[in-house]
Amino acid sequence: MSQYLDSGAVLITGATMGLGRLLANSFLLQGLDLVICARDEKNLTRTVDELNRMAGKNQRIIGLSCDVSQTESVKVLKRMTELQGIEISTLICNAGVIGPIGRFSQVKLDSWFEAFQINLNGVVNPVRMFLPNMLQKGIGRVIHISGGGATAPLESMSSYASSKAAAVRFIETLAVEYKDSGVTFNSVAPGIMTSRLLDEMLDAGRELIGENLFQRAEFRKNSNQDSTINAIKLIKFLSSKSSQEINGKLVSAEWDNWEEWTIHASELQNSDVYTLRRITGRDRGKSWGDK
Repeated sequence: MSQYLDSGAVLITGATMGLGRLLANSFLLQGLDLVICARDEKNLTRTVDELNRMAGKNQRIIGLSCDVSQTESVKVLKRMTELQGIEISTLICNAGVIGPIGRFSQVKLDSWFEAFQINLNGVVNPVRMFLPNMLQKGIGRVIHISGGGATAPLESMSSYASSKAAAVRFIETLAVEYKDSGVTFNSVAPGIMTSRLLDEMLDAGRELIGENLFQRAEFRKNSNQDSTINAIKLIKFLSSKSSQEINGKLVSAEWDNWEEWTIHASELQNSDVYTLRRITGRDRGKSWGDK
């Protein structure tokens, strides 16, 4: 019996490069049907061809050029899956951009808003389209690929950080709204990976992104340490039947001991740990800040 959901395909947005591409390979090797999308049609066609060469006899690989930040584009993706008779049981919202790098008052506002829309609307639109069928079936997985920007300010990356935080809170809210529906909603912080985003941070330089973040990025670029493998393992776990009791959490592939979370499922369900929350004075041992 498969460790994954018994019916339906995996939809991965932003699946032609980086983590999304590796996830497509990994799920394909598990024998699952795939629907992938990305904005670049040429890269998408090449990716679908490569996946088809790897696919098993009865596996289906469907690809469509799609801008997930645009509602109408995602509607076309939804209609295509319906015409193909494909139901999505696992939705992985991986598409995202780092956005303009620089102090907020100095970056182009149009670029700032565009990145925000990709990182937030690019989660909202696919969820809006594919969630109803999951709810009707009473089972499904929604996984949002977040990042460190959701949990702490990132100097000179305000669009990226604020959009990722907004998307995480959106996922947390859905977990509350649809509790006990059989559909789970989680965000993943994959850690710093050797990727296009890492290169963009390094190209921006230490003066723009700050010494601390630049040194971390430079260390990862020049070392063999890469959290991609851990991120894939975590995402596959959250896509599995075993993760049913993990819901509404922001999980770090690099720092969290998520392999043992199922043992503590009831504690997780009744706690705000691994979520975005306001820190009060008493949380840090301060006696003067709270009533």
